Amino acid sequence: MQRRGIVDLGSNTARLVDYLLEPGEWFRLAHQIRQPVRLGQGLGEDGLISEKAMRRAGKALELFAQYARSTGLGSLEVLGTSALRDAANRDAFLEGVAELGLDIEVLSGEEEAKLGVLAVANGFDFEDAVVMDLGGGSAQLSLMQGRRFARGQAYPLGAVRLTERFLLSDPPKKRQIAALEAAVEDELGSVVREMRKQDLPLVAMGGTIRNLARAVQKEQQYPLMERVHGYFLKREDLEDLLARLLEVKAKKRARVPGIKSDRADIIVAGGLVYRWLMRRARLDGVWISGSGLREGALLRKLLPPPHLIENLRAFSVQNLLQKYAQSKEHIELMRVLSAKLFGGLKTLHGFGERELDLLDAATVLQDIGLAVNYFRHDRHGAYLVSSAPLMGFTHREQALLAQLVRYHLRGRPRLGIYEPICEPDDKRLLLTLAACLRLADHLERPRARRVRDLRVEIDESEVVVRPVAVEDLGLELWQIDQHAELFESAFARRLSVEPIYR
Repeated sequence: MQRRGIVDLGSNTARLVDYLLEPGEWFRLAHQIRQPVRLGQGLGEDGLISEKAMRRAGKALELFAQYARSTGLGSLEVLGTSALRDAANRDAFLEGVAELGLDIEVLSGEEEAKLGVLAVANGFDFEDAVVMDLGGGSAQLSLMQGRRFARGQAYPLGAVRLTERFLLSDPPKKRQIAALEAAVEDELGSVVREMRKQDLPLVAMGGTIRNLARAVQKEQQYPLMERVHGYFLKREDLEDLLARLLEVKAKKRARVPGIKSDRADIIVAGGLVYRWLMRRARLDGVWISGSGLREGALLRKLLPPPHLIENLRAFSVQNLLQKYAQSKEHIELMRVLSAKLFGGLKTLHGFGERELDLLDAATVLQDIGLAVNYFRHDRHGAYLVSSAPLMGFTHREQALLAQLVRYHLRGRPRLGIYEPICEPDDKRLLLTLAACLRLADHLERPRARRVRDLRVEIDESEVVVRPVAVEDLGLELWQIDQHAELFESAFARRLSVEPIYR
């Protein structure tokens, strides 16, 4: 196991992330430290980073260096973005922090955009997308094709920069908002006209859009409130929130749940950029990425070129599983049994590969709650799944996966609090997958691997499951009999289990 420390020295915020990882296998965030630095504050006036901003950034970097030394993290990869890219006195700042033993890599606008695209390519189940990273000093707008960076660049449309240039009163006046939108039109008008032709999803990253999304989630009591990554922020919801934020002063915005107090004065500027973009591109909303520059930098070192996780969903499941050790032999047998049941019953349920993939993930993760406690481990596991960053899964799929884990042992499967984000046929899907998962689990309940294979036969009134076993299945058959009602309800057939002993 290795560790890697990455620092994102942005125009508004500096953040240290400490990752544990096994190169090419898994990674997870162990710790992070976030410090507001406003390095880009006042930069637009004379092109110079102010002494106060330098001191704030210097103190944050000193704190990060102390953390790295005291925890044994080792060297830090420090990445500078818009403020350092544009500052006329950049070299003076770099010389000053060199005394801390830190070497800062100042990224070009294109390099920053590439790292953002890399994070999206390994965070979403999209082949093609438009990617936007709006920070304090600039916004990177990029085109991703085939999960690779096609083109993109940085624009001077960061939240700090736009606030200082246009939104000079608190709350901002209508003419100031109009002037800001005109500046965005000048920078992005031709780009957005091209976007409309491509009809691609927009994936956004950065603190501004995450804060806006969290505020909407909290207001609506969104069932996966802890998961901002993968959230689809509807344009109408953003517009409603932004309209309210524009009417009040920053001090009152800071009290809105979901919005960090140190972003309250600049968040409306970033929100106006996104509102303009979604209106002009005629988008219904934007997908929120919890990953960004830092994750892109990690993946650049973690994986060989082109730095892409081949099977993102499977990787995410294994990434979570490795924190909660389980028997690999048991899991692999469970995967075989559940897949055989799903395939053998397909003429009754009619679901396809995507649903089978969801069942497979639930099969792998069903017992992770044992890491907390045996008792109620189904509930513990459901919480772990619902709160985990599962890249490549939609929020709807993650909710279904959590409920499959929740009901893999007992009870009538229900969508519960997740029903508002599910689809009309998801009650039947949940029941179908839970029936397959529970039957497979009972066939391997003693963890003795007595069942090696199975066959499924269907007629008008009955489903006959024939497990191929090497020993007597008395315990397994007793377990199945206790829960046959779920299976029969899912498939409208009587269940009969007739072992074949070999």
